[in-house]
Amino acid sequence: MNKNLVKIILLMFFVVIRVNADNCESPKNDFDGLYCLNKLYIVADKDLNDSYKKLVGKLDASMKNTLKISQRKWIESRNNECSWKDERGFYVNMQCATNKTVERKNFLDERMRECIASGCQSGKLSE
Repeated sequence: MNKNLVKIILLMFFVVIRVNADNCESPKNDFDGLYCLNKLYIVADKDLNDSYKKLVGKLDASMKNTLKISQRKWIESRNNECSWKDERGFYVNMQCATNKTVERKNFLDERMRECIASGCQSGKLSE
């Protein structure tokens, strides 16, 4: 078999694997499901970071510090609730992490709406 034919066959094989993995409506197995959950988490995390940056832009130095402390506490809480270690390894529940991330994004968006409507309120920046 010539080298070009082997390359074409390998390329087709990897394309088929990639297409199957991208079918998130009906994942074929747990690994495909995990791939899809990871994709959702990545989008949620990006949205959260965008919301955080927008809100920070509306805050004074003291409020920025309050939000930063709140965000760190939220990250610790999310990690404690959605991940664990045992003798077999480290685990992350991606559905839990995604849900927590979306909830936090919504919280930050609510604070942004308040800042726009009636001014930013330091007391509401931490949960």
